[in-house]
Amino acid sequence: MSSTLLSRRDLTFLLHDWLDVTRLTERPRYAEHSRETFDAVLDLAERVATEHFAPHNRSADLHEPTLDGQRVRLIPEVKAALDVFAGTGLLASTLDESVGGMQLPHTVAAACFTWFQAANVATSAYPMLTLGNANLLLAYGSAEQVDTWVRPMVEGRYFGTMCLSEPHAGSSLADITTRAEPQDDGTYRLHGTKMWISGGDHELAENIVHLVLARIPGGPPGVKGISLFVVPKVLVDPDGTPGARNDVVLVGLNHKMGYRGTTNTLLSFGDGGHQPGGRPGAVGYLVGEPHQGLAQMFHMMNEARIGVGAGATALGYTGYLKSLAYARDRPQGRPLGAKDPATPQVPIVSHPDVRRMLLAQKSYVEGALALVLYCGRLLDEQRTAPEPADRHRAGLLLDVLTPIVKSWPSQWCLAANDLAIQVLGGAGYTRDHDVEQHWRDNRLNPIHEGTHGIQALDLLGRKVTMRGGAGLAALAATIGATVDRARRAGGEAGDLAGRLAAATDRVVAVTRRLWDAGDPEVALANASLYLEAVGHVVIAWMWLEQLLAADAAAAVRPDDELYAGKRQAARFFFRYELPRTGPQFDLLDSLDRTALEMNDSWF
Repeated sequence: MSSTLLSRRDLTFLLHDWLDVTRLTERPRYAEHSRETFDAVLDLAERVATEHFAPHNRSADLHEPTLDGQRVRLIPEVKAALDVFAGTGLLASTLDESVGGMQLPHTVAAACFTWFQAANVATSAYPMLTLGNANLLLAYGSAEQVDTWVRPMVEGRYFGTMCLSEPHAGSSLADITTRAEPQDDGTYRLHGTKMWISGGDHELAENIVHLVLARIPGGPPGVKGISLFVVPKVLVDPDGTPGARNDVVLVGLNHKMGYRGTTNTLLSFGDGGHQPGGRPGAVGYLVGEPHQGLAQMFHMMNEARIGVGAGATALGYTGYLKSLAYARDRPQGRPLGAKDPATPQVPIVSHPDVRRMLLAQKSYVEGALALVLYCGRLLDEQRTAPEPADRHRAGLLLDVLTPIVKSWPSQWCLAANDLAIQVLGGAGYTRDHDVEQHWRDNRLNPIHEGTHGIQALDLLGRKVTMRGGAGLAALAATIGATVDRARRAGGEAGDLAGRLAAATDRVVAVTRRLWDAGDPEVALANASLYLEAVGHVVIAWMWLEQLLAADAAAAVRPDDELYAGKRQAARFFFRYELPRTGPQFDLLDSLDRTALEMNDSWF
């Protein structure tokens, strides 16, 4: 039976027929790999996700973590699954061999991890955060910090978190007040409170490595005065053995509508609940230079944003496959022309409106998965391309696409989950079927790691204007190259190329119009609309790329129905979805002030 988590055939198409990941093995970093090793690790990911993560997805949702006053308790299947995951080595799949990694391409690793997010997004959050933590320390930490904290995380003995938000500040990191007081021994003592910390406390590992943003007294105000610290739950003695309990206290658990198997916490640092060295204060270790903490943390935040987009895609994808399976199996009604009530009922997939809903889901989730893997390929190019110019271009594109890959799947794969519920009808919103939980889980992703509005401000306010518009120019040129290939191919691809070219031209023109007006407040007032419209253009690009790849592959395997399905989904997106952007660009082009001029007393 084919999986209802993800489509392995789709992953094979995207990785090999489209992105041709095997060519990466020509580069020194990936020279020990081959298509066989890539396929083997994908097989492993599918098997572990199916056998160890998926079975407790519902149970973890129904029996969320509890606090008995001292300890957090989770269902035992969570730890059992994470122990198996740690044993596979997949946590360190992309890391250097020198720290125990596989040196797997990011493109392949992203495909592997999507299996776990589709199977159980709550349990997969623990390793996702841990890998981001480890990657940050590898980039900015000292050799001692790598040995002390990263190696145990790679082995699955320690887990990691990111601690940014505070109850009074929320997303406004300029207003954080957690302070880090320097000590004579070179350490710091931290005092403050952090809110919404996923994975902030549990007993799934020997230790939890918190990466905490805090202020060193006397530093600059605002974001320029933020520094980054390693603050472990348990201190480690010089010989590597567990030492004293650090002054990090769990104040309480937050109870979310989704991701219920992931502990989400309010943490207090330095309130004296524990007293390492006989006095209060959470012992922390400065990462890199003082007052560089926010720039450093963006290394983990951007990785987490792509991870959130991947998780949203996975939830949308598994919801689509489950609603498709239901539609094929559920008999109800008869074709419009069948007047005899004695004739057999037909599966609901036979009804045009159900096919419309399934096709919409397919266009969203397969388009989003293509974007997630494309961003993985950009990361591989940024880090291993032989030519510096190619590495620079990949970095520009990745910067521009990061807010889109985070937010577009979080909005539209959630819409796919909504349609999955609709396909199931009355059964869809009951707890007897998974699609209800997938919607609740996915509803968190437009907020996770920076809300939709924050990503919109990032895209329009920074990413498309950075370096004199170099990022937007790189995106337009890259889409333009796809358009040129499609025009040369002719036929349907050529027709869709014209539509994409026109939409891309509007992106560039509207962006210029918004900023040439000289009023940033007006330009950014409708940034969320801009993000949605540009995101749709990007996904249309992903679909034209897939159409071209499907046509090329079909020349060798003309009877493969996967390629016919790709063509039809591309048609749907260009006919039903891309036209949405026209009125959106018109509104943006008008410099509309409706929301900006709404007085709060008028609500």
